Amino acid sequence: MYDEDKLLNASMQDMRRGYSEDPDFYECLLCGKKIEKGIVWQQDEFFYEAEKFMDIHIKKTHVSVFDFLISLDKKITGLSDHQNKLLRLFHEGKSDVEIQKAIGVGSSSTVRNHRFALKERERQAKVFLTLMDILKSGKKSPALVVPHKTAVMVDDRYSVTDDENETILENYFYKGLDGPLKTFSMKEKHKVAVIRQLIKRFEPDRFYTEKEVNEILKGAYEDFATIRRYLIEYGLLERKPNGSRYWVKKADKQDQGINGQNPSSAGRPQSKVNDRKDGDMDRRKELLDQYKQMKKDAGIYQIRNMIDNKIYVIMTQNLKNMNGKRFELLMGSLKNAELQKDWNRLGENAFAFEVLEVLEEKDDGFFDKKEELRKLERKWLDKLQPYGDKGYNIKKPE
Repeated sequence: MYDEDKLLNASMQDMRRGYSEDPDFYECLLCGKKIEKGIVWQQDEFFYEAEKFMDIHIKKTHVSVFDFLISLDKKITGLSDHQNKLLRLFHEGKSDVEIQKAIGVGSSSTVRNHRFALKERERQAKVFLTLMDILKSGKKSPALVVPHKTAVMVDDRYSVTDDENETILENYFYKGLDGPLKTFSMKEKHKVAVIRQLIKRFEPDRFYTEKEVNEILKGAYEDFATIRRYLIEYGLLERKPNGSRYWVKKADKQDQGINGQNPSSAGRPQSKVNDRKDGDMDRRKELLDQYKQMKKDAGIYQIRNMIDNKIYVIMTQNLKNMNGKRFELLMGSLKNAELQKDWNRLGENAFAFEVLEVLEEKDDGFFDKKEELRKLERKWLDKLQPYGDKGYNIKKPE
């Protein structure tokens, strides 16, 4: 089944050929079928590389891109029934006389008039598209999302203009900005826009328990723990080290940023910025200091294959060590052979590292951290059942 938004938001070139392209796949805009790159595909007794096989798929399944598009609802094509029929006949290569007989008009000159009218409409459409393109790109200084000073991931994912931000939100909040998310499997740049919208669901001058935070985020997405982690890592939501209290991070004037300001210096006292010659080196030192000062939270996280949603559930004494697992995968040394194989085949961008739950440690009385962590692991293994076709974990004997 085709995705109307994806089709209509595609470039003219992609719409014409009927498919889009990303680093790993060609995706049919007419039905959503994905053809993986780097694989030889067979059709009957012949073998084809991925892009050629996508062309064959479109011809075999949809006849042609023209046949698919002309069959769409008139609300999408903007064509009257009469214009639709004329275009079909033109596409079939019918002569004016043949078209005259097919539609029952008086003479072939009437058909020529119809051809002229459609040509005029084509020219008008070109002008309209050009005007809209100028409107979209005409801003001299597009407003950009400015990173918060406590964010630990500062890079080009913040390069989102106001127009892009609006388009992203309309796409993923399909029932309105107060409704649920369609998915959270998206580009990191899009996640920035989404979480900046989600933080608006919290009152700025109020403390929340973790349970209250979870309840608010459940209304947006079922994997509320991942959303909560993003809000914290991007500096939008703060919490006490033991997770007992959460609140919206207040932005001071410097947090708001200035057009053209280097994002890495946003939020730092200006006197300190001026005193440092090497801003990039200093920023890395700040992030390193923040990292060292972070509490070593124990908990459960998952590595998720975003292509087929297979997951690998892992418990750890220190959630910061997730990057260690990423490094093992990059080096090809992970002991889980099946996950390593898929990582090698699909690439790093096909996998997400997501915190499922942070272990809440008790400050009073006896607390067996290792045992509580094992209980937490059993809870998530029982809940997600990441075995066989669903995951990479190996089920332990009872």
